[in-house]
Amino acid sequence: MTVSRVINGEKNVRDSTRQAVNAAIRHLNYAPNPAARSLAGADLVRIGLLYSNPSAAYLSEFLVGSLDQCSRANIQLIVEKCDEPGAQAAATRLVGSGIDGIILPPPLCDVAEVIRALAEANVPAVAVATGKPPADVSAVRIDDFAAAQAMTRHLIGLGHRRIGFIKGHPNQTASRQRLEGHLAALAEAGVAADDGLIAQGYFSYRSGFEAADQLLAGPAGPTAIFASNDDMAAAAVSVAHRRGLDVPGDLTVVGFDDSAIATTVWPELTTIRQPIADMSRQAVTLLADEIRSRRAGEKAQHPHALQDFALIRRQSDGPPRA
Repeated sequence: MTVSRVINGEKNVRDSTRQAVNAAIRHLNYAPNPAARSLAGADLVRIGLLYSNPSAAYLSEFLVGSLDQCSRANIQLIVEKCDEPGAQAAATRLVGSGIDGIILPPPLCDVAEVIRALAEANVPAVAVATGKPPADVSAVRIDDFAAAQAMTRHLIGLGHRRIGFIKGHPNQTASRQRLEGHLAALAEAGVAADDGLIAQGYFSYRSGFEAADQLLAGPAGPTAIFASNDDMAAAAVSVAHRRGLDVPGDLTVVGFDDSAIATTVWPELTTIRQPIADMSRQAVTLLADEIRSRRAGEKAQHPHALQDFALIRRQSDGPPRA
């Protein structure tokens, strides 16, 4: 699905994708350049963005960055949605359409079959927000280990010792890095890890709801819950409210990403800010640079760019009740 299909009002576009693209366009005050749109056949860079089921907020922010950078650099962006099991076939279709390179946001940044298929086709890729970037592709990410470690240190500094942790999808390397950062912060503070305070999530609101319900069901529940993304943290806040718990008076809840939902729930979430739009901008730049280097006969470098994270305090955290 090219972004131009949304701009041109074509009907064969998924509603979720249309909404995300339109949100990004509104954010950027984007107006298509008629001259640029008529340059078919010119020496342009054509980039594919292949995604699989992120939240609408995440996709919108990702598109804000990628659309902005593509517009500035006169790069054509082709956006394609796929189910994760069909990701390799979708990548192959994009390659067949004549794209010059592909951007892979999570979870596809961690799908080895997709990365291998692109390498075999000699098509460059950039993995975005992966916890463990492959050596043979460029990557843009934050230090998920250090970010989760910083958040857990913050909770320990507030006085929390029983900290529930909701894991992200087990197939994503960033999930593992966030769990390991959390456990490292506990260990350095002399707080024993408790398997009963770790619940499996899948980066979705529903999975966060079920995980938080599990954590709060026992007689000795946590005084704080750290969820691996904001959707799951928002679900944890909802579970707390349903159980008659005050956030943060009875339960601190913190998240990760600083996506739009972090400031639409009540109370607003303390979270780790991952600069998703800036990461997607840099991914476009790295990919375009590699494409042009290849055209010039130069050897690809596959840089791994590390962007800064920030701990953003809002209203959902506080000391444990005495």
